Amino acid sequence: MRSNRAVPRAGAAMAAALPVLAGALAFGVPAAHAAGGPARDALAGTRPAWATAEADRGAAPDGARVSARVYLAGRDAAGLAAYARAVSDPGSPSYGEYLSAQQSRARFGATPAQVAAVKAWLTSAGLKVTSVTPRYLAVSGDVAAAEKAFGTQLHDYAKGAGTYRAPSAAATVPAGLDGAVLTVTGLDNAPHRARAKDQLPPPDAVFRNAGPFSSSYGSNIARSLPSAYGTKVPYAVQGYTGRQLRAAYGAGGYTGKGVRVAVTDAYASPTIARDAARYAKKHGDAAWKSGQFTQVLPGEYTRTEECSAAGWYGEETLDIEAVHALAPAAQVTYVGAASCYDDDLLDSLGKVVDNHLADIVSNSWGDVEASQTPDLAAAYDQVFQLGAVEGIGFYFSSGDDGDEVANTGTKQVDTPANSAWVTAVGGTSLAVGKGDRYLWETGWGTLKATLSADGSAWTDFPGAFNSGAGGGTSRTVAEPYYQRGVVPKALATANSAAGNRVVPDISAIADPNTGFRVGQTQTFPDGSQRYSEYRIGGTSLAAPVIAGVQALAQQARGGAIGFANPAIYARYGSAAYHDVTDRPTGAAGLAVARVDYVNGYDGAEGLTTSVRSLGEDSSLSAVRGYDDVTGVGTPARGYVPSFRRR
Repeated sequence: MRSNRAVPRAGAAMAAALPVLAGALAFGVPAAHAAGGPARDALAGTRPAWATAEADRGAAPDGARVSARVYLAGRDAAGLAAYARAVSDPGSPSYGEYLSAQQSRARFGATPAQVAAVKAWLTSAGLKVTSVTPRYLAVSGDVAAAEKAFGTQLHDYAKGAGTYRAPSAAATVPAGLDGAVLTVTGLDNAPHRARAKDQLPPPDAVFRNAGPFSSSYGSNIARSLPSAYGTKVPYAVQGYTGRQLRAAYGAGGYTGKGVRVAVTDAYASPTIARDAARYAKKHGDAAWKSGQFTQVLPGEYTRTEECSAAGWYGEETLDIEAVHALAPAAQVTYVGAASCYDDDLLDSLGKVVDNHLADIVSNSWGDVEASQTPDLAAAYDQVFQLGAVEGIGFYFSSGDDGDEVANTGTKQVDTPANSAWVTAVGGTSLAVGKGDRYLWETGWGTLKATLSADGSAWTDFPGAFNSGAGGGTSRTVAEPYYQRGVVPKALATANSAAGNRVVPDISAIADPNTGFRVGQTQTFPDGSQRYSEYRIGGTSLAAPVIAGVQALAQQARGGAIGFANPAIYARYGSAAYHDVTDRPTGAAGLAVARVDYVNGYDGAEGLTTSVRSLGEDSSLSAVRGYDDVTGVGTPARGYVPSFRRR
């Protein structure tokens, strides 16, 4: 899973239409405008939490350059949130009454008069409007002009090892704009990027798995290796294929025919089309038809070195091949961002909504909630709400570091998966046996112990936490209505007595030790570039798998599902789901043995052998019923047909 921040990765009708802040930020109108000046409205959340008095390093130079985006609230922000809820809730009389992109703009978009007023205000302050879109105006200028426009001083603040510019108080806008501005981003210049030469670099260095492998779970037992939990364990699978995953998640005869799926990531693999075609042919997936796969790409790419552009190629490859493996007849569109920064990723999501490129959108990127700023959260939520009224659902991976304590030192969830307007996809370890038979799943959480030098034992068994599905309780987003009565109170109120959003909503295979096989052109040590295959996992896998399953469900329904969370929770406790727990077999513990190349691609530098314990996700646990590792569970045989109209 990639990050969309600095770590290298509106309306009242629905809870959490905008983030609810837990006292982390100081809002207010600057004193210079509080007495005698023209009335101004504060834009809550535009001063980041890290812009504290203790971190203040003084005023930013007047001549320093500022690039910002002023997001437009539209003509009826509260109505947008209300309509998004109504068309998404199966219990609403308006369920499924989606609008076209044109109808959505006409009903909820900014009016020409609003755009003109915002543009006039910005230019009168000395800022230059560099572009105008249906959702925002991009502006540039110097610090002095930005301070005049937004009624706040810009200071430099220490943040981590760096110093960054940010507003010293919440940005404000003239009250005469009458609510036309939703928020402004870019006044702080801390990195807001996703990890994953303004020309795309060649493919990344090769990665390959060593054997032995199991072809299905348990088919090859590591009898020569030490036992774990009192028994000999199987070797990790070589990587499940689409046939096995379709069987596990109840695809039946559905193929996703007539359904459009979009995938967003940064950059674009130069070999994706031929890699996906070769992979499908090799593993028995339906051949890609002419025009079935398309790409929507920016005119130019930026920050390719900073964002490690080639690292995103594998992400795109995984997403495209996984969606096609689950829904081989679905139309797939890849929408690549110009960089790994939030502005560019938001543009990719906006392209899907503005042009209604798909009904289902898979997104395998995110970052920790502490890195999220409320201004960006508002901009994201607006796109998600606009998508919901058009019948578009967004699916985000929940994270690969469990409760994030090992990664950040703080227990927290990931974002944008924390948004109440997206489906957060958690992860499992999946056992598919002989004959493609579903055996069981656990919550994905891995402990790793290596083989001792003499080969007689596992060193410090069961080992240290290695990775696991993200989940937990948000600190900033209020509990959405669809989680009430399903999410246990202890989870919902973990950070606030009023209740908060809990992640994830649903889950699918994610554990790399029971992962999916992908095929990708990679760069080998001799400099050659050629196709190779490897096993991979993470909730970067779970998200496109669920997107593929949703394509099957939409085919079964015969129409768009849109924002799916109300429908997902409405099926809670039914035969639609596998209820995933950490001890599905009743054994003391579950594990697989794994052999890896030391150098990552061949045996020249030797092999390393380890045992990976399953179902050990940091402080998170998969239990009966809803849990913060797997949500309501994983799709079972009854899930897809449950969407058929009665």
